[in-house]
Amino acid sequence: MNTKEKYAVKRLVVNYKTLEEFKQFKEYGIQELSMLEDLQDNIIENDSESPFYGIYFGDKLVARMSLYRIEAAYDRYFNPPQDYFELWKLEVLPQFRGKGYGRALVQFAQSFNLPVKTNGRQQSSGFWEKMDFEAVTYNEERDRGENPYVFFPKGVTEQTH
Repeated sequence: MNTKEKYAVKRLVVNYKTLEEFKQFKEYGIQELSMLEDLQDNIIENDSESPFYGIYFGDKLVARMSLYRIEAAYDRYFNPPQDYFELWKLEVLPQFRGKGYGRALVQFAQSFNLPVKTNGRQQSSGFWEKMDFEAVTYNEERDRGENPYVFFPKGVTEQTH
């Protein structure tokens, strides 16, 4: 199945309607993935660039993530050092899981041909490995208890310290 054709990933407009849509995710008890605080910190003009992306089923937001571009100067993961994306708070509403929505969001992040870093939650390693992510060598100072997984585009390797 080619999820790129099946699901359209859209940049979410930062406004109070989006804030209301995000509340449906938090109500499912997935507080650590909630974007409400991020959104409240980023309420700005409708036309400004938002780090939030999502997929709609009809007019219902059913999957979302945040994607932040990190400048090469701050790269502590990839060789050669370069701009990369940090993917946060990937979540699909429970009744829509297993249908390719999460895969479509991750493939969207990978489509820019830049490295991608995320922090896998417990028991999510299988999903990230299916998406061609790898666990990095744990560095206590850099990772501080996080569980980083990274996607290496062709020609990119892990930084060694």
